Amino acid sequence: MALTYSAGSLVKARGREWVVLPESKPDLLVLRPLGGSDDDVAAVFPAFETVEEARFAAPEPSDLGDQRAAGLLRTALRIGFRSGAGPFRSLAGIAVEPRAYQLVPLLMALRQKTVRMLISDDVGIGKTVEAGLIASELLAQGEASGLAVLCSPALAEQWQQELRSKFGIDAELVLSSTVTRLERGLDLGQSLFDRYPNVIVSTDFIKSTRHRDDFVRHCPDLVIVDEAHTCVAADDTKTGTQNQLRYELLRRVAEDAERHLLLVTATPHSGKESAFRNLLGLVKPDLAHVDLESERGRKLLAQHFVARKRADVRQYLTKEDGLADDSLAERTAFPSDRYFKDETYKLSPEYRALLDDAIAYASERVEEADGRGRREARIAWWSAIALLRSLVSSPRAAAQTLRTRSAAAVASSAEEADKLGAPLNSDAADSDSMEGMDVAPGAEIETDDPRSLLAELADRAQELEGPAQDLKLKALIKHLKALLAEGYNPIVFCRYIPTAKYLAEQLANDPETKKRGPLGAKTVVKAVTGELSPQQRIDNIETLATEAGEDAAARRVLIATDCLSEGVNLQHYFDAVVHYDLAWNPTRHDQREGRVDRYGQRRDEVRVITLYGEDNGIDGKVLEVLIKKHRQIKKDLGISVSIPDELSTGVTDAIVEWLLMRGREDDGALFSADAFKVSTAKLDSDWNSAAEREKASRSRFAQRSIHPEEVAREVAAIRDALGGTGEVRTFVREALGSLGAVLRGADPSEDFTAQVGGTPAGLRDALATAVGAEVIEQDHPIPFRTDPAVARGEAALVRTDPVVGALASHVLNAALDTQADGARPARRCGVVTTDAVTTRTTLLLVRYRFHLTLPSRSGEKQLVAEDARLLAFEGSPKNAVWLSQERAAALLEATASENTDPHFGERMMKRILDQLPDANGYLETYGEDLAAELDSSHRRVRQASGEIVRGLSVTAQKPADVLGAYLYLPANPTAPSPAPAAVSGASA
Repeated sequence: MALTYSAGSLVKARGREWVVLPESKPDLLVLRPLGGSDDDVAAVFPAFETVEEARFAAPEPSDLGDQRAAGLLRTALRIGFRSGAGPFRSLAGIAVEPRAYQLVPLLMALRQKTVRMLISDDVGIGKTVEAGLIASELLAQGEASGLAVLCSPALAEQWQQELRSKFGIDAELVLSSTVTRLERGLDLGQSLFDRYPNVIVSTDFIKSTRHRDDFVRHCPDLVIVDEAHTCVAADDTKTGTQNQLRYELLRRVAEDAERHLLLVTATPHSGKESAFRNLLGLVKPDLAHVDLESERGRKLLAQHFVARKRADVRQYLTKEDGLADDSLAERTAFPSDRYFKDETYKLSPEYRALLDDAIAYASERVEEADGRGRREARIAWWSAIALLRSLVSSPRAAAQTLRTRSAAAVASSAEEADKLGAPLNSDAADSDSMEGMDVAPGAEIETDDPRSLLAELADRAQELEGPAQDLKLKALIKHLKALLAEGYNPIVFCRYIPTAKYLAEQLANDPETKKRGPLGAKTVVKAVTGELSPQQRIDNIETLATEAGEDAAARRVLIATDCLSEGVNLQHYFDAVVHYDLAWNPTRHDQREGRVDRYGQRRDEVRVITLYGEDNGIDGKVLEVLIKKHRQIKKDLGISVSIPDELSTGVTDAIVEWLLMRGREDDGALFSADAFKVSTAKLDSDWNSAAEREKASRSRFAQRSIHPEEVAREVAAIRDALGGTGEVRTFVREALGSLGAVLRGADPSEDFTAQVGGTPAGLRDALATAVGAEVIEQDHPIPFRTDPAVARGEAALVRTDPVVGALASHVLNAALDTQADGARPARRCGVVTTDAVTTRTTLLLVRYRFHLTLPSRSGEKQLVAEDARLLAFEGSPKNAVWLSQERAAALLEATASENTDPHFGERMMKRILDQLPDANGYLETYGEDLAAELDSSHRRVRQASGEIVRGLSVTAQKPADVLGAYLYLPANPTAPSPAPAAVSGASA
């Protein structure tokens, strides 16, 4: 007769020990390795494989370690937990340690039966991490069975990488380029959204009528929408626009009241109240109409809306937040400021003559086209803008534009001309619009004019390449040299692909011809444009970082178009931005700067240089009217306020009109000289109104539904169960030092590096998987950073970092295997003679297992979780005086004051271990109290809804596992003993 095993019990199979999971049946055991994750779960048939009951082996008294053994073993054990017993099921298994403020959206979400939230934190605060935390928690709890992320195709691969590397969520890319391959693997009649539970979907691909219906029918029960402001439109927007089609898709997705929906955007309010209300209505229909000035409206919004500036979270959990002390205070590493400098250049005489001739040509064409009909006028208009913008960008872009036919030239109507011409010539705030829009726009249109004039202008432009005639390039070289000399690594943003390639050719060293670039032999320069796929862009950036990183004196310069202006994290490699081409919407500048000015940037000050032409007639007015105004509003409010696209377009149109028609005005002229003044006045008025609305909105609707003391309580519980950065740092330094690594960085509280070539082969193999094989094979030092936002090849001093996890696994396995070869830094026993105690004291490292019953919308979920505690007593186990948790943890810091005879230590250790069963009663009581405390914690986190906690329970599995026992002997046993803090249960 086969044995039956209850959930939580230990069994031995396949040469290792496992925990039996609740899904098991008598004829089929579902097992998770002790200390392993859900990814390691295996199914075993007892009828075909040997399964034995297992009891955790007691420590061997002969296997003694030094005074560090207990601390190393405890930390290694806690790092290995991937199934913690606390209310946050996912935090033990994700590869990111969230900042305290990033837990606020998670706490808000867990108080909702169906999660509906608009996350609108400022650029660089970590909205992706906040959304990922909620998603991983809902999936871990069984509240969601699948996930769809809707985003721009340019950001799809980054979302995929973030979910996989930080949250352990594998998601398929559903893009126009991948859908055919995915559909080939489907069964007859099967939807790919049924086949793949987790997907990253291009919003513009899925919004089409061909794909939208299938997605809505088979949509996962958890949806994240990135850059959600691009998916709504104001009520007065014409139907059929991109935003309107996206909004219709999301409206249908949101109609399912049981679907979890997370909307993510840094700019929820684009200046139009109706668009903001439409966005809120997706979260909760009542929010589309409720009076947000009323108390009811504010309370309703506060449950679903979180919007914080950097100033709100730079210093978090302090006495100002109502805390008793600053022990949990947290400072987040944002750059303290952006240093702005606007630098001018003047055109060379030859370039000035080219621009004047081009303006004259464009002006004549616009006037002529106006008399031939509205379609011809709009085609000529877009051709003129293309010509002017490319001329002030670079001679390469100008030459290519002059030789290329205008995209609008094939239009059959004025409306079609606008549809074809606008995307290539404007800088809409919509992040999708720039994807593939960095090509040089054409200027040639069908006219009676022979092509020879355009060809002549193109030839003249081509002859102006190089710093001798292109004084804009000459100015760039000057400012780049200054930045590089100060240790900065800049990104240079251009509008067009030809300009980016031109700059890279002019600035880079040429290894084939041995030509040295103007920035020095040690400077590596590369260009990234929309010609590359999103993944190729990231690969090129990492290649640039690797090439420059091989030499400590090397610097790097990235030339990029706006294909990199949104969503890509570049703060690890770059710390300055040069706007080589002015964007005609200031939000683009904010997005460019946000690539480096964000959480994880190690520079206190990010440099921003804006180049503009003093005498080209365009740049100066764009800078004055749009860019500087945008900066001032951001400085005053502390946040960026988007300018509505139509206002930005109106001003830039007026600038072009003024430039083209200068000196040509009469009563029959196409444009008035006052057009620019009228447009800028309206812009000023409307933008100021939008800024005031945003300011009022931020102050009224700032997140107040979760109080800092609530966050502090949960942060303390998490750190108590899983450990904090200080404990992990100590563990990594001591473990690597004991295993033969070479550490550099004397200050134990600072970052350091480790060369691991001398460590055991098994550890090196594990580290090669975690940090990269090339790092280990070439014995490059691994940088360990306190800041969890690390670059490739680095390790964060957090428990969830793959490198730290590999080290902890090695230390734990070596401690448990007394026959293991090589160094074993942690041991399960130890005897220490120390001044830290005045009477014999025993420290136990105890592992508890718990049965959790968690209610969910799909029914109760049965789980088995683990926790580790330090328990200490004075005297013998039978007459133990148990100490407080604080005093027990303090024993880890005790150091030996004299050597202990090994034979004496082994006899003392054997005596304690033989008597340890007398302490089982206390260990069981402690486990029961701990289970009750965990039950209370689960209920507290979900306190807002009785439905969420009905049926919740936590019970302790018996017996507990004594993983380690450490005896502390007083160095002076005759000294009087202070009265100990006697305790009982887990409340100590």
